[in-house]
Amino acid sequence: MDITIHQNGQIIHIRNSQISYVMEVVDGRYLVHRYFGKSIRRYRGMGVPRYFKRGYSTEHECGQEYVSFDDFPFEYPLRGHGDFRMPAFAVTQENGLTYSDLIFQSVKVWDGKPQIEGLPSLNAGSREAKTVEIICADPKIGLKVTLYYTVIGEIGAVIRHQKIENTGDQVLYLQNAQSFSMELPAREYDFLSLYGTHAKEGNRDRFRLHHGVQRIGSVRGSSSSQHQPFFALMSPDASEEKGEVYGFHLIYSGNFLAQAERDQFGNVRAQMGIHPDTFCWKLAPGEAFETPEAVLNYSGGGLNQMSHNFHRLYREHLFPGNFAGKTRPILLNSWEAMYYDVSLEKIEIQADLAKKLGMELFVLDDGWFRAGNDSRSSMGDWICNEKKLPGGIAKAAEIVHGKGLKFGLWFEPEAVSRKSRLYEIHPDWALNVPGYHMTEGRHEYLLDLSREDVRDYLKGMLDSYLKSGDIDYIKWDMNRPLTDVNSVLLSADRKGEASHRYILGLYDILGWLKETYPSVLVEGCSSGGARFDPGMLYYVSQNWASDNTDAFDRLTIQSGFSLLYPPEVIGAHVSITPNHQTGRVTPLDTRYQAARLFNLGYELDLTKCSEEEKEKIRHQTEEHRKEQEQLMGGTFYRHDVPNDNYVMWSVVTEKVCAAVIFQKFFDPLCSHGQFRLLGLDPEADYEDAESGKIWGGDELMQIGLTVPLVKEDFHAFAVILRRKV
Repeated sequence: MDITIHQNGQIIHIRNSQISYVMEVVDGRYLVHRYFGKSIRRYRGMGVPRYFKRGYSTEHECGQEYVSFDDFPFEYPLRGHGDFRMPAFAVTQENGLTYSDLIFQSVKVWDGKPQIEGLPSLNAGSREAKTVEIICADPKIGLKVTLYYTVIGEIGAVIRHQKIENTGDQVLYLQNAQSFSMELPAREYDFLSLYGTHAKEGNRDRFRLHHGVQRIGSVRGSSSSQHQPFFALMSPDASEEKGEVYGFHLIYSGNFLAQAERDQFGNVRAQMGIHPDTFCWKLAPGEAFETPEAVLNYSGGGLNQMSHNFHRLYREHLFPGNFAGKTRPILLNSWEAMYYDVSLEKIEIQADLAKKLGMELFVLDDGWFRAGNDSRSSMGDWICNEKKLPGGIAKAAEIVHGKGLKFGLWFEPEAVSRKSRLYEIHPDWALNVPGYHMTEGRHEYLLDLSREDVRDYLKGMLDSYLKSGDIDYIKWDMNRPLTDVNSVLLSADRKGEASHRYILGLYDILGWLKETYPSVLVEGCSSGGARFDPGMLYYVSQNWASDNTDAFDRLTIQSGFSLLYPPEVIGAHVSITPNHQTGRVTPLDTRYQAARLFNLGYELDLTKCSEEEKEKIRHQTEEHRKEQEQLMGGTFYRHDVPNDNYVMWSVVTEKVCAAVIFQKFFDPLCSHGQFRLLGLDPEADYEDAESGKIWGGDELMQIGLTVPLVKEDFHAFAVILRRKV
């Protein structure tokens, strides 16, 4: 990795063996983008547009003749000076004008990477990363913007964020501050995003980028199950295994906007950051604001290489240290066995069976604190209902630990029920707009996490349960979007800060939890995958992908999330059939195969399993434990398959390859195909663990496996290949 500044300080070139990112300072004033893509040795001025005189345009003093600001590749663009495309930044002055002019001031390079106060960000030491810091300013209004660009090792990505400071005497109001803006040359691109809804997250949406603005985002107060804070621009021929891909990901858990604009000339501008529709931040003199980090990822090897960049970046520089690179316990979650109707007797029976079947962690889900067996009360009090659990959580933990299992407990700390002691005492602690009816979701309101007294209450509540050491795991849930977004403590000129301050408050609590109880395994959840984002994964070691545990649907959900996240942080459970969410019946082996390469758990009533099913589960957990150590940290691949009746995944390490091929339906028209492996050593031989047959790595990758057509729907084929020494 290296960052060079040459041509008298005009050219800034960020590079490693994978990528180059090039900027130019034009006329000592304008910071413009020149290139992002495959690594080049040195930039010498290629690709600079040749302008000509245009009508219905604006004129500017610039060393490039006939330049049009509406066609100028600004690195951090503003509106008001002749650039009519998407702006990345807007600030309003005291006089009501939304106008500024950012002029290049200085550039410096330093070893290491900046951290952002109060926000999650990637970690890298002085020997692992290099950062270029570029200062632009508007001295007339006392505005300073520092742009940060970091490259980490030889990973094909650049990390971006901005720091905005008020250095003047007047109050400024920040209306828009995107985490990055980037220009791409005029050519054809496909736009790829992950969309969905509750119980159907992570679906791919791919379409040709057309003229105008294409945008996705969330104003739900969380990153949302509707849209992952990610999009990619890719060559039309790109697939899992080939083609150029530019992938963009925001390390943030709140409202976001992601957009791409193809202008009248075919040039493309991409941006991502906090959603400006729900944001206005007051900057008093001397105050500063920092945007969330964004990852700009380049792949010349299709979506798999993009994924590998993200996976490596997050494994090595984002995930909490105590669990990064570590195997996770196989868990049994109580929800689909008990729902709200929990008891010590049920816990003991389920835990006893879980231990016998090879599970390592029992998780007590919702219901343990409820006054009844529904979601209408008690949220926010967090007092164990000892009519259900005599002796409380300590007794439940004692039972589970006595079986030789770890004990986990479900919380939803952000919510409060109208029927609760907490709400009776502190109705003002909930998000609310005085004088208006409050909106419930799942019979809940949300606590105002921007308030320090609310955060102190929640920290104290969690501490009261965790300090005994009885709890080994927490499932942190959040089951409704934000409405009535107002903090009664915020002054009128700071009301636009409420949504972002909620997220800052959430991060404050999670940061305290991570530092105070680093040995507690925390799993994030928000009605499934409604807050599955890299911001949360800075604090929690895994995330629940979806409340939908149907194996068939999970092929889509987990394939989608695997674009961005390595398999060990994607929670995947084997559940009962007919499935509780879809009613679909799938074989037990298929349910296991859909989960085995991910963060494996079980979510079913073990007392309703037949002896044959229990034996199969015992075999599954034994097999998974043997594979875990071998596959942890391996490279995950999604495969281009002969037709869409199949899905194929694999994990490859130096010594072993585990591959699973799913046949969705029995269809004689889809009975032939070759399934090529990826990432093997072409010079090595591999032994099939089941048959003992030997195959060459080159043979497996160039020709591939064949599988029979099986006369059943939802069938899975699994292959373990061990490299011959």
